[in-house]
Amino acid sequence: MSWKHLNLPDPTPVQYDIANYLQDKTERREVIEAFRGVGKSWITSAYVCHQLLLNPQMNILVVSASKTRADDFSTFTLRLIHEMPLLAHLRPKDGQRMSKISFDVAPAQASHAPSVKSLGITGQLTGSRADLIIADDVESANNSQTQMMRDKLAETIKEFEAIIKPNGRIVFLGTPQTEMSIYNLLDERGYKTRIWTARYPDERLKVAMLGKLAPVIADKEGVEGKPTDPDRFDDTDLFEREASYGKSGFALQFMLDVSMSDANKYPLKLNDMMVMSGASSWSEAPVKVQWASGREQLDACKQIPNIGLKGDYWCAPMTISQEMSAWDGSVMSIDPAGRGKDETAYAVVKMMKGQLYLTASGGTKNGYQEPSLQVLTAIAKEQNVNKIIVESNFGDGMFTQLLKPVLAKVHPVNIEEVRHNTQKEKRIIDTLEPMLNSHRLVVDEKVIIDDYNADTDLKYKLFYQLTRLTRDRGALIHDDRLDALSIAVAYWIDTMDRDIEAAVNDHKSDMLDEELERFMEAAVGRQPKKDNWTNVYN
Repeated sequence: MSWKHLNLPDPTPVQYDIANYLQDKTERREVIEAFRGVGKSWITSAYVCHQLLLNPQMNILVVSASKTRADDFSTFTLRLIHEMPLLAHLRPKDGQRMSKISFDVAPAQASHAPSVKSLGITGQLTGSRADLIIADDVESANNSQTQMMRDKLAETIKEFEAIIKPNGRIVFLGTPQTEMSIYNLLDERGYKTRIWTARYPDERLKVAMLGKLAPVIADKEGVEGKPTDPDRFDDTDLFEREASYGKSGFALQFMLDVSMSDANKYPLKLNDMMVMSGASSWSEAPVKVQWASGREQLDACKQIPNIGLKGDYWCAPMTISQEMSAWDGSVMSIDPAGRGKDETAYAVVKMMKGQLYLTASGGTKNGYQEPSLQVLTAIAKEQNVNKIIVESNFGDGMFTQLLKPVLAKVHPVNIEEVRHNTQKEKRIIDTLEPMLNSHRLVVDEKVIIDDYNADTDLKYKLFYQLTRLTRDRGALIHDDRLDALSIAVAYWIDTMDRDIEAAVNDHKSDMLDEELERFMEAAVGRQPKKDNWTNVYN
């Protein structure tokens, strides 16, 4: 009836199934996970009206990630009550609450709690009381980026148990925003989860969902990969969304796939790197730093923003050599882009005796324009870069020709072009994984903080891209900053064919030679040539 009043097409089988599950009060703690756009909130607003029609004395609390989102839910519900003839007797009377924040229905008796109230998840939950709590998309991209944020959110929703009345019901509506979604934790708290995917899943995903998949989807045979709601989301529409979101984003938002069945699915880990403060401004660096991942190293980085997956944490070095030396070199890589949504990304990686330091990373959306070229030139000068590597796949070398005269005025430096013809995802992983596994990449803390604070979507951030990359083609919709990092690292790989220990020993040997030369100069009054050391001592 609500759909007819709103002049909408008849509900689809998936929408009917969600509605039927919602009105089945067998479970008092449940989670409804469904793909984006299926209409979870609209269905639930109609359900709230239905519950008030049956029992006007109910108190219903709607909680969302933002206050605005929760208010939209209650406003839509109030409009249904005002506009539908069947609900006319529920319209608030004079003297009752009537706003988008909270309202009463006409038959409701006087109560501290309104018939319907909306709150943001960060609002004042304490003091509220409800027979039914609707947690509508309490997890968002903004409040679940880091493990600390997810932990805070998980603690906040515990307050629902103090708000709900005896024999009350709590219903979560949502779509996972990360692979480590808080919805995964609700099973441990006694919630029953029901999932509706956009496509019929394969056997692997059915197993991974551990019986949570809606029977209307799970019980169908021979339809793997086909749309579950073809009247609204046909194959063409879903393919377009997959191209837009990327494979991993589509798997999360439309297939509700948060499984981590393959330990090697995301091979690049934050924990394999070391974090040091101030490296971007050093003229010299420690000759050797030693990686470890103990409690002391993890605690030292506890306050650093972490947008990695669950259980992946930054760590500080275990030991830092007291010996310092000038950088072996500083390389800047650039991955150009046009005027589209991709960035012109850059990374600066410096070398110290076999150890690599990431001292700058970022991107600009100005493409080939002058402001973009000036930004890159300024960074090259600031980081004292002695070589720039540009990926020439896009624009066939035009970017290099535009950059050269700008650099010549500010920071003359050699520019080299590289071209790739292999699958990007595999190339990046094959380049970075060995370096990370051998703990040879150090990251300046400033790079992490700047990346996290950048005024851009989460998917553009370097360490989001790094931790979500798989070997699947199109795994990320944006990978520009990660690609720039891999290009810089690849440049240094050829020079890292000897072990770090050997490099350190060579450095010590060079220092000893210099000391002996100074001694001989003081002892015999002249500066002997290194080639003659053997003769001197013989």
